[in-house]
Amino acid sequence: MSEQLTRTLTTGVDIPYLGFGTYLIPNAGTADAVEAAIIAGYRHIDTAEDYANERGVGEGMRRGLAATGLDRSDVFVTTKLWPGNPGEFKSTAETLQAFDESLDKLGLDYVDLYLIHAPFEPAQRLGQWRALVELHENKKARAIGVSNFNAAHIQELVTAGLPQPHANQIELHPWSQKPDIVAYLNDNDITPIAYSSLAPLSTWRIAPGHASGKTDAQRAEGRSDDFPFKTMAAKYGVTEAQLLLRWGIENGYPVLPKSTNPARMRENADVFSFAIDGDDLAAIKFMDRGNGLAWGTQDPTHAA
Repeated sequence: MSEQLTRTLTTGVDIPYLGFGTYLIPNAGTADAVEAAIIAGYRHIDTAEDYANERGVGEGMRRGLAATGLDRSDVFVTTKLWPGNPGEFKSTAETLQAFDESLDKLGLDYVDLYLIHAPFEPAQRLGQWRALVELHENKKARAIGVSNFNAAHIQELVTAGLPQPHANQIELHPWSQKPDIVAYLNDNDITPIAYSSLAPLSTWRIAPGHASGKTDAQRAEGRSDDFPFKTMAAKYGVTEAQLLLRWGIENGYPVLPKSTNPARMRENADVFSFAIDGDDLAAIKFMDRGNGLAWGTQDPTHAA
């Protein structure tokens, strides 16, 4: 059976299932990480205005393309609009300006996917989405979408007479499977993109200062010898991280693992040489704990 490496968005653009996340990588170290990721085989790089590392991503892209002989069109690039904070949300015009600033930092002529990072207030969401629609029509963004939106947020855009998003990036892993929003997205041909795929691992951590995240008990659970993902990973001769990433891909979610260690990058990229059997996939369905770990909400309303 041939392995499908990409999922096609409704625009006809192919998004690679294996992406490289850059959340929490400082700008100074991002270029080295992105270059190493491209050399390791990643063809999807994910960043955001709020990550403050778009310049590093752009530099790493240039170095990675030079090292591999690839063209710009061979690497899918996602970045995200930070919508602003209460009292200073970006208007339609400010959204267009923010996009141009991101493009300049990246050193690119276009991005493959541009997302609104989080929903806040309805009027702000609609104004910003109008800007993204304009960017797509002008071919500055090959696809557009949202992040951390629930079904009601997306339906609001459609009710306003605007095109629906092409993708929604949300927290998805066996402990936070979100069947309702995933079903809504799939039913409406909106691609779910998974972040925090490795959250069940004992070594996973949330950003400093975030109110929610993994408890000490959850970390201890992940270190136990009978931890189910450890047992399953041993069965397939893979790491727990590879198992969790493979679970996302088998559910149709592009995934965004992050590491600054080239050896770990290569290891995380090796997720197309095995498949999870039906019994294990069925067992994982019963591991859903509802709330996410990144923000602790069933229907996300904040950014990752």
